[in-house]
Amino acid sequence: MARPLDGVRVLDLTRLLPGPFATLVLADLGAVVDKVEDPHGGDYLRHMPPQLGDQNHAFLALNRGKRSIVLDLKRPEARDSLLRMIAKYDVVIEQFRPGVLDRLGLSHASLRERFPRLVIAAITGYGQTGPLAHRAGHDLNYLARSGILGLTGPADGAPQPPGFQLADVAGGMWAVIGVLAALRARDERGEGAVVDIAMSEATLPFAMAQFGAIAANGDALRGGEPLTGGIAPYATYRTRDGRYISLGALEPKFWRSFCEGVGLASDMSAMMPGAHQPALKAKLAEIFATRTRDEWEAFNTERDCCLEPVLEPRELRGDPHLRARNVFVTQQTPWGESTQLRMPVAEPAESPAPAMGQHTRDILAEAGLGAAEIDALIANGAAR
Repeated sequence: MARPLDGVRVLDLTRLLPGPFATLVLADLGAVVDKVEDPHGGDYLRHMPPQLGDQNHAFLALNRGKRSIVLDLKRPEARDSLLRMIAKYDVVIEQFRPGVLDRLGLSHASLRERFPRLVIAAITGYGQTGPLAHRAGHDLNYLARSGILGLTGPADGAPQPPGFQLADVAGGMWAVIGVLAALRARDERGEGAVVDIAMSEATLPFAMAQFGAIAANGDALRGGEPLTGGIAPYATYRTRDGRYISLGALEPKFWRSFCEGVGLASDMSAMMPGAHQPALKAKLAEIFATRTRDEWEAFNTERDCCLEPVLEPRELRGDPHLRARNVFVTQQTPWGESTQLRMPVAEPAESPAPAMGQHTRDILAEAGLGAAEIDALIANGAAR
């Protein structure tokens, strides 16, 4: 089956989540993705729990459709081999802190000079420039520094970390978008580019509505805006069986339908934050506590009022809608059967995640290295 990126070759110098997520999407879209791992453990994610066999479940999902080569880039001969390899690639994706590649003799400028058609995507916490460029950080730090964390959580409590890695995945997503745009521009102008992705900035577009409030009022209250917990018609409630339901009746027609169904007066002031909201939320909490979650789901089927159950993670694979959409797929791997997510833009790549260094010889041979050269690299520990 032909895929949109058939023929595009990507060299992946990343590990853990942001870069591997980006190259997963590119691999599913048809690109050849070759993952460079160091000989001292490779991608750290391989060894973290929970595991299937001796490989991390998320690693298997993030690295399907890729090949693995092991190179010790601190060794000059390995670096020289990488440079011979890069000539065969369209894209290099890296997530080192600024300056690391420079010290290895692989700076963006030198790579662009030597390979003018090369597209380089650099995913970092704070970008390639600016006073924080060299600062260490993790997902929570990027959310904090970007202001996104300050919008998250109840109005009367501390900011709450989300239940997933928003900045990491956002950085990977924007890297994919940047790479596709750079490849399109290269088709027109014949030149590559450096795509500079800061994970702290990558989260900001998710709060476009809230930044509208900031532009208008100079601030946005945590838990106080209509879409962040400030109004009763857009909130979650506990049901009689101890589960939770989400109400998102923002438009008047949905709010009226809900109110008619439960015998509540549909006052449109419910749509505006204010001192009246706590009493209205308490009233809705009483109403929701009278039925089970399944009963409320049946209520929504009848009323069409933007009311959905809050599914627990363990329930997702059995959800009829997600099953109909083939959101979850299973893949046979050398370590056992792996449950994975289908990306929204493509069917999953067919080959499983690689063993560490599984394709070292093949990839080096494709770069033009002879058998004796490859043997020498492996013998002296520069490759594996």
